[in-house]
This record gives sequence, C-alpha cells and structure tokens, in this order.
Amino acid sequence: MANSRFEYVKSFEQSDVLLPNTWIVVRIDGRGFHKLSDHYAFTKPNDRRALDLMNAAAVEVMKELPDLCIAYGVSDEYSFVFHPNCQLFERRNGKLVTTIVSTFTAHYIYKWSEYFPDRPLLPPHLPSFDGRAVIYPNNRILRDYMSWRQVDCHINNLYNTTFWTMVLQGGMSNTDAEQELKGTVSADKNEILFKRFGINYNNELEIYKKGTVLYRQYELEEPKPTKSFTDEESVESKQSRSQQDKIRKLRRKAQVVIDHVDIIRDEFWEKRPWILSGNPGKLPV
Repeated sequence: MANSRFEYVKSFEQSDVLLPNTWIVVRIDGRGFHKLSDHYAFTKPNDRRALDLMNAAAVEVMKELPDLCIAYGVSDEYSFVFHPNCQLFERRNGKLVTTIVSTFTAHYIYKWSEYFPDRPLLPPHLPSFDGRAVIYPNNRILRDYMSWRQVDCHINNLYNTTFWTMVLQGGMSNTDAEQELKGTVSADKNEILFKRFGINYNNELEIYKKGTVLYRQYELEEPKPTKSFTDEESVESKQSRSQQDKIRKLRRKAQVVIDHVDIIRDEFWEKRPWILSGNPGKLPV
C-alpha cells in the first residue's frame, strides 16, 4: 500500500514492549462492582453464582490464550500469568492487557444468563473490567505475588464473613458491626463467629477461603529435590516461533482445571512443575 502524507502520525506511537525473560501478570478488576452487586442483589458475603461466573469466564480466557500458564481469582479480580518465554503480541503491554480484559468481559456478559437467569443485564448496570500488566523477574517473586493474593483472599473473606453474619444474623447495623470489628485480629473474628453464631470458619467452603486457581492439568509428579525456593531461577533462552507453536498445540490439548487449594506452600508447585517450567507435562491417560 502506498504511503500517504498522513502516515507521519505513526511516529507519535510509543513502544510498550515489556521486559524480556520476565513473568507477566495481567490483573483485571471489576469496575464499580460494589454498586453492580447491590443492584443485582448478590448474596452477602459471598455469592457462589457470581464467583462461578468469574471462573467460567476466566476458563474461556485460558482456553483462548494457551500462552497463559496459571490464573488466580478472588471476588471480582483475576490474575492471568504468562511465562517468561511468552512472545505473544511481541510482549506488547497494551495488546496483552486489552486482549485479556476484552476477552474476559465478553465471556462474562455472554455467560451471565447461565448463572443469573432471573436477573437480566440491563443498562446502565453493565459489568466492565479494567486491567494492568506487571512484570516479575523470577519464580520466587512470582510465587510471592500469588501468595499475596491468596493471603488477601483469606483476610478479606474472614472479615466479610464476620461482618455480614453480625449484620444479617445478629441484627447489627453496618456502622456498629464495622466499629466492633475495628482493630480485631483473626482470632477475634473466629471467636465472634463461633461463640455468637456457632459458625466454625474452618468449615466454610474452600472457594471462599482460598479463592480459585486455574491451570492446565497434566499427570501430577512426585516432588524432586530442587534448589531452595529463594534461589534465583534461570530463564530459558527465547524460543523459536516453531517451538512456540508446538507448545501452544500441546497446551490446547490439556484440560483447564478449576481448583481451590493452597498455592502458598511448595507442594502445589512441586507436583505441577510444568507451571513454572513452561513445558507441558504428560496428558492424563
């Protein structure tokens, strides 16, 4: 195509390529979801349908983008992780973020009626999400990020469970419940739940306490002796396009698993080495 005199405007575009050989985490968050959840009467403190809808949309993102190796979700947020070897969209920040956000939002809206058949979506109360990309230099820091999100899930869920139990079952006002919980620690909240309402927090569903982790399922492996978790991890050299295509095909064959497990301890990662290595494992027989 011939150049035109207007093509100079391309010179204003800035490069947004993310650093090579680093983990890329694209975290999306619901915009105005507090008002949205109130409008559509989400159950407090947790609406299982809303969480299942988030997970269903995230699974579709994982299926459409085989470069993703793991994702973690809680409440109205989801973190999608690309391996350091990923070359999707030449690692351009804007392309990665907008693709994740738009794909997730499309599936979230498309699947809404499956989970809320009696509450059709109507403007102006429509769900939308924003997103950002953050890069992490090694496995240790990537795992610390994932641990941070799961710890945050536990802290927020314990507070919300206690708060809404005091309001809905205890008849307290929102202000009074908030005031009583100010300055309390986990033990205090557990005591309130158990002594006042006979609720053992440990018996709450794992999806509420631990959030949701998505990954591709291969045969679990027995943990092997490895170097310390705190050691720096070496990153493989850049893969050729043919290698990338071959790995994508292998990943597409694997089932995307929805799990609610501890991802802070080593066991999860040691039994699923393909997540950190970026190399597909053996498909289950």
